[in-house]
Parts: sequence; C-alpha cells; structure tokens
Amino acid sequence: MFNSIQNLSLSADLRVLIIAMCLLLCFVNAGCGPSAAQLEAVDYTPQVREDWQTSTPVAEGVDPDLVAELYFEAAELETLYGLLVVKNDKLIAEDYFNEGSIEQKALVQSVTKSITSALLGIALDQGCLSSTEQKMFAFFPEYSSQITDPRKNEITIRDMLQMRAGFPPEESDQTLWEAVWSGNYDHLVIDFPLTNDPGTTFQYSNLTAHWLGMIAARACNTDLESFGQENLFNPLGAELGSWRKDLDGYNWGAGEVHLTARDAAKFGRLYLHDGEFEGKQIVSADWVHDSLQTYSEDAYQNISGFREIGYGYQWWSANVGDYAVNFAWGHGGQLIVLVDELDMVVVVTADPFYEEYGSQFWRHEKANFKLVANFIASLPGD
Repeated sequence: MFNSIQNLSLSADLRVLIIAMCLLLCFVNAGCGPSAAQLEAVDYTPQVREDWQTSTPVAEGVDPDLVAELYFEAAELETLYGLLVVKNDKLIAEDYFNEGSIEQKALVQSVTKSITSALLGIALDQGCLSSTEQKMFAFFPEYSSQITDPRKNEITIRDMLQMRAGFPPEESDQTLWEAVWSGNYDHLVIDFPLTNDPGTTFQYSNLTAHWLGMIAARACNTDLESFGQENLFNPLGAELGSWRKDLDGYNWGAGEVHLTARDAAKFGRLYLHDGEFEGKQIVSADWVHDSLQTYSEDAYQNISGFREIGYGYQWWSANVGDYAVNFAWGHGGQLIVLVDELDMVVVVTADPFYEEYGSQFWRHEKANFKLVANFIASLPGD
C-alpha cells in the first residue's frame, strides 16, 4: 500500500501526510494485519480422530487466508482455550491456546442454558411434558399455597424459556446476586419478586434457567446430567463433563457444564441441522425451529460486531456482517455460533473467569466476540 502511495504524482509533503494517516488508521484498527508469510506459517490443521470427519477450507469452499488470519489473531488472545470451525459438517480448522487442549473439558458456563433448553425439548418429545403452556408452579406444588403475587400463577414454561417470566436479572441487586451463589434455590420461586408481568419483558435471569432444569428433572423423574448424557450427548457421540448440583441435588440449569470444544461443536451442528445428527432425530425439528426464533429483539447491547442481539428459547440471535447467526454464550466468552447460510459452526472455549465480574473479564470476552465477528463478516456468501 505504501509503495503505491509513493508512486503517486503528489508533492512530497502530501505523500508523507497520506502515509501518516494510513499508519494512524492501522494503529486505530489494531494493526495492518499479518503478512503473507505470517499467514502461511499458521497451522490450524484439525487433529485426525474418529469423532469428527476433517477437511480443509479449500475443499469446503472457504478462503484459507481468512482462516489463517482468524487463527493468527486468536494466538494473540490471553484467555482463549480452543477455537474450532466446522463447515459442511466437517471440521476444517482447530487449535488450542494457553491452557486449552483437545482433551480439555472446559467450563462453558451459560452455554449450559442452551443445553437445558434442548433437554426441555427432549422432555416434550418423550411426553414428560405436554406443552410449553404448562404453568411453572404446577412443578412446584409445595410452594403454590405460599404465592402472594397472583401473577406468578400465570408464568408458563414458554415465558421462562424466553426469559420473560418476570423475575429480575440477579445482577441488578446484591441480595439477588448472593442468592444465586447460595446453592439453595427452590424456595426462591416464592422469595424472588416479579418486576414485570409474565410474558411481557425480557430479563436475563439465571434462576429462571435453573428452575427450567428443575422442571425437566421433576417431569421426567430424573436428573439433568444422566438425562442429558443418555438422550442428548450419547447420541452425539459426546460426553458431558462435571455438572455442579445445588444443595437439593439438582444440576445447575443455568451453567456449570464442562465440555470439550469438539463436543460443543457437535451440539452446535445438531442445532444447525434441525435436531438431526447423522440420520437420527435427537431433538425435534419443531423444537429447534422454535428455539432459534427471536422473541425479544435488542435483548442485549451490540458486542464487538454482533448487532441487534435478540433472544429465543435460551439461545441468542444477532446479525454479524451480512449474516444472521444464532449462538450459545457463556461467561468469559464461551461461544457456539451457528451461521446457517454458510452451514458453519464456530466454537470458542476460554477462561470462564469463575465468580469474577467487571471490566477485566469483559475486555477479554469482547475480544472473543470480535475475533469471531471479524471472521464471519469477512466470509463471502456461498
């Protein structure tokens, strides 16, 4: 670029000014990008194992330089563990950084909410639940006589899936936030106030997601971990890692699942293909379709290239570049991003910043979003 400017028929002072401005733009945009030699040196070749069919970007119609630039930039991130790209059901790029490895079962935090949602869908498929219009307190009969706010009687499973039950976001109040870490949650269905009428307003509530998990467990007379392993992860050829339980023995439906990046990619692939995996319908196509709708537009602020962020059934949606995406998102920047138009899944695992909040973690989380957004936005349409 600079040689071209030097060759222009301009005064020396003007050429110097233009070059200085270009350098400034490069600085503002965090560098002018890697050289061809640097990109050629990047190795993102997937490891060959039986759990994934592998391929190359070229074979699947993706510019290898764009993938190399993705992994070049990924290597600069301090808290990234794993980065995978799946195209046309084949793993075309894979690498691990910092503490990450192919064997690592990473704590994916609120990606768990999307898994809990899948288990609700399976519970419906199996007849444990009859409808998303069932009322929340039908599954907490021990507390129904203690309800003082009659609006709670109207909360449905659908409201809960959409984060529209009316319960407040716990981070809005220190007392509520401390309750999230108490380990004792069932009685909070009574203790926590409603701050909006059910079905009206999006409010991101961890406890709402956990109570959904309790509903699935109670309806199917099981626990989420064994139910999920048998009905979701075994059919995927995947394995759940540890999943913390509360003091009453219920798996924490809002977080705490551990997965390898490869198994997280399988979960993403399942949703990319309407609940079908290698010829077997694991979650109904209707459930996947309903889950990936946007019921709450502008549910969250724009994040580093993810725009118009909305919410479905415990799944997020956004626009990235020219593409509509759905994604599962966990604290610290864990991501499973579905790009339906490109038949692509991008997975990020990272430091979950366990029990840490504030600008320190948010800076790293936004860097993960930016990494993925820049890559997706750079891709031409199929």
